[in-house]
Amino acid sequence: MQQTAPRLGLRMISAAALLVMLFLLLLPAGAYAADNSKESASIGPAVYVIRAEQTVESGLQSFLERAYQEAEEARAEQVLLVINTLGGRVDSAEEIGHLVRTSKIPTTAFVQGKAVSAGTYIALNAQRIIMEPGSAIGAAAVVDSSGELVDNPKIISYWTKAMMEAAELNGRNPEIAAKMVDPRIKLALPQLGQTLEQGEILTLSATEAVKVGYAEFTAKSVAEALRHIGLEDRDIIEIKPSVVEKIGEFLTSPVIVTLLLIIGIVGVAIELLVPGFGFPGILGVVAFTLYFFGHFVAGFAGMESVILFLIGLVLLVSELFIPSFGILGILGTASLIGGILLSAADTRTAIISLVIALAVAALIVIFVAIRFKHLGIWNKFILKDQLTTDEGYVSTATRATLLGRTGTALTPLRPAGTAVIEDERVDVVTSGEFISAGAAVKVVKVDGARIVVQQWNETGK
Repeated sequence: MQQTAPRLGLRMISAAALLVMLFLLLLPAGAYAADNSKESASIGPAVYVIRAEQTVESGLQSFLERAYQEAEEARAEQVLLVINTLGGRVDSAEEIGHLVRTSKIPTTAFVQGKAVSAGTYIALNAQRIIMEPGSAIGAAAVVDSSGELVDNPKIISYWTKAMMEAAELNGRNPEIAAKMVDPRIKLALPQLGQTLEQGEILTLSATEAVKVGYAEFTAKSVAEALRHIGLEDRDIIEIKPSVVEKIGEFLTSPVIVTLLLIIGIVGVAIELLVPGFGFPGILGVVAFTLYFFGHFVAGFAGMESVILFLIGLVLLVSELFIPSFGILGILGTASLIGGILLSAADTRTAIISLVIALAVAALIVIFVAIRFKHLGIWNKFILKDQLTTDEGYVSTATRATLLGRTGTALTPLRPAGTAVIEDERVDVVTSGEFISAGAAVKVVKVDGARIVVQQWNETGK
């Protein structure tokens, strides 16, 4: 049973991995079918209420692309884009902004809470902006993943220009948009009776945004916002993230990502190094499945990252059975890490999660390997049989039966030579003295194959 256990575990891992690929390939076709049929049932001009209430990243981008497609297919009269976000990725914001301004359906942005950073850019691409009392818009300076301001002039210039163009698109003051990004700009706001000096980043409250022409109205609710634009009598269809999309958002949170990586690494490593359990391997594959599923749904991962990861897994398994001087192991490890990082939303965050997961997983795997060392795959390569006398093994034939026997020296013993003892030719040695050929000898000591004799006479001396 112990000999077939590794193969059984590997077959289970391989089968599970193939199911992962099949599942992810079939996912796009059916993930949103139920939501589409439900939300597109309205007939005639309608208002689509779409909520952008999460970090701006490719997951939100995928959701908004789906929502806008549904609105266009239903020939909606207006999209009310409810924005409440602290920002996110610049590249995703640009894609969403392009989606909003090029959509066949006009968009009104309704800011609830905050539309800062990337959220500001998205709002500026809408034809109208309505803000909830107490909400804010602005603070769109570029920051890195740790929250520190980016001082690269090229990046600041690029993002400032993008914000200014988005503001000009619908007749808003581009200088205000620039001050939301670049703290080096000095800006006078006579409508507010203040001047922002260098070193300050502009953020506007709802009331201030109306005064400077960045918002048309303030409204306390979606219904009030629709009344302001004269669409309160239209059918209202609200699109929310589907269950699958919410699961994807949950699975891509940093804490859950780290936990899934720990479980995945530990499960697969235990199954490979201490085969025979089955359950750890299945659990590890499930964890990696959830990792890639979440990133796939959120729009971070493509099939190329999944395939790269599976290639790495195959190479690591091959390293255990095919001598490659570590080449397969190195390539497999690189492929695994590449697949994980390629599917991540942010490489830096992914590296941190991966390092933490590897450290924790190493401790757990070492503990399990020590605890169940008798089941380890390394036992296949270690010779444990002991060739003891108790087991019937001897290194040479024993000559202990010759002790005390007498014979004749066949050759001179100087001190080694040959003697005939009880008609058997035997190699012998004396204690140091010389004995001539033909002299009588007696065996006085047997030490393994070493037979010690001394000269013997009839009187016993």
